[in-house]
Amino acid sequence: MKIAVITDLHANREAVEAVLEHAQGQHVDRYAFVGDFVGYGADPAWVVDLVREKVRHGALAVQGNHDAAVVRGATPTMRPDARHVVEWSRAQLDVAQIDFLASLPLTQQLGELLFVHANAYEPAAWEYVQGRAEARRSLEATGQRITFVGHMHEPQLYHLSAVGKTGEFTPTAGEAIPLLPPRRWLVVPGAAGQPRDGNPAACYAIYDDTSGDLVFWRVPYNHELAGDKIRAADLPPALAERLADGR
Repeated sequence: MKIAVITDLHANREAVEAVLEHAQGQHVDRYAFVGDFVGYGADPAWVVDLVREKVRHGALAVQGNHDAAVVRGATPTMRPDARHVVEWSRAQLDVAQIDFLASLPLTQQLGELLFVHANAYEPAAWEYVQGRAEARRSLEATGQRITFVGHMHEPQLYHLSAVGKTGEFTPTAGEAIPLLPPRRWLVVPGAAGQPRDGNPAACYAIYDDTSGDLVFWRVPYNHELAGDKIRAADLPPALAERLADGR
């Protein structure tokens, strides 16, 4: 079974549509959405409805920190731009859409796979996996062999050997990576809706649980239109500029 893992959609309709079209071309069998469906972008209602419909048809989904903030209110640690968009996004959603975000679990398991937005050791604290130390801590907090996380917005892959040695590397898009046992793996697919590695193309990954191969993908999309929508909604213009330069 091929599983498309998509995270940090961030209300970016243009990016999400491009990713889904690409995934369909790869003949994926199932979707996993790893949080942050709202925030930053101008189409929160469309993205929430899309994920909700996919979940009805068997997709997995977990809650991200921006989703939680829309449900319960922005946290004090959120930056002003993010806080502003959280409040704006909540006003764009109806009760059913907010209830859907509120109903999402922090983690989901599928066989040897774990899906969680931030990390496995304290999902509700929203701490970032910024390097090997956090990756190891996350992997040691779960019995699942492969963990998929979002939150970081940059594609990355970590592994933990049977003797406890942690490694990492930045993947090349389109190249199959065998996630071989006995190593344990932590996968950061990168953000579909707001990449931050200097490349504006949307990120996602596909895992084939039959072959054991993981492929990271980059998908160009109309970020100019997505940026224009942000400006038209009178959201912070810096958020539109980020889409253009991938920062």
